[in-house]
Amino acid sequence: MSNKLTDNQAFSKTILLWYRQNPRDLPWRETKDPYTIWLSEIILQQTRVAQGTPYFYKFIEAYPTVKQLAEAPEEEVLRLWQGLGYYSRARNLHYCAKYIWHELGGLFPSTYQDLLKLKGVGSYTAAAISSFAFGEKQAVVDGNVFRVLARVFGIESDIATGKAKKEFEKLANELIPAESPAEFNQAMMDFGSRKCVPKNPDCESCPLRGECFAFKNNLVGSLPVKINKTKVRERKIHYFVVKCGKHWVWKRRKTGDIWEGLYDFPSKDQMPEIEEIALSLEPQHIQSPTKEYRHLLSHQKLSVGFSEIELPQGAYSQLEKYCDDAGLNLVAEDEIDFLAKPKLIVNYLKDKGI
Repeated sequence: MSNKLTDNQAFSKTILLWYRQNPRDLPWRETKDPYTIWLSEIILQQTRVAQGTPYFYKFIEAYPTVKQLAEAPEEEVLRLWQGLGYYSRARNLHYCAKYIWHELGGLFPSTYQDLLKLKGVGSYTAAAISSFAFGEKQAVVDGNVFRVLARVFGIESDIATGKAKKEFEKLANELIPAESPAEFNQAMMDFGSRKCVPKNPDCESCPLRGECFAFKNNLVGSLPVKINKTKVRERKIHYFVVKCGKHWVWKRRKTGDIWEGLYDFPSKDQMPEIEEIALSLEPQHIQSPTKEYRHLLSHQKLSVGFSEIELPQGAYSQLEKYCDDAGLNLVAEDEIDFLAKPKLIVNYLKDKGI
């Protein structure tokens, strides 16, 4: 079913007029610097503006140029990203900064097609950078744009499919005016995030209501169509928090699992021997899990418990040797804050007053 507007220029003008009458002050909109724009776009992937903005400021302050980001240690980058989730974005960010600095002489690719070659940069991010920084006529299509186009033009294709994505990208590129691609893209994203919102939009005050297929056919709540095929599995994790005096045992997660490169505690499923080792060192105190922590990831629902084992100071040398052999880290309590940790672990530490 389709209700394609006959006058694409009218649609574009209406969107641009709304945008100019409803400006939003965002720090990355005041520049054409591709590094700044790229940084903001990576941070805002799967992240709300309100949540991402403080991280943008932190990263710009710590790494004002691509050179400084490229030369930063990965652990430092992950630590700064802590709490934002989807940590592969941070690793790709760091990888790209090193690639741009060392392989491209610090110069960002300036076209949509070349930007797509960067790790972690998909069609949406490439379109955003190429239009905002270089004025290329390339439409951005994110969840907000899907929603606006699906409702206004009556598109019922499943937006989770690659075929639908191409359909929406084709339409968006037909609508984008050559003289103001950056402004149009900003307008579309803002209109979707602030006006044509997912639930209970104020359609009566919408400047597009007269042409909106969904509004006229009572389909606002049904569009866009997305058939969720992602299976979310339940996963239980039992951590052992082993402490000896003012030192804690930590484990850095390796490739191929959640939270790659971050620090958490040894767990029963990955290091079942840790409990036996700790108990053999004659602990002073053992605390079984008293609280279950729940944490939702994109493909997993985690149920997590923490067993705490406190060892006497005299066991330090034996614990240190075990940690060296097992690839674990003994970290002083006052240095824990410098470790890059999953939000779940941060929440546990907050509950413990750390």
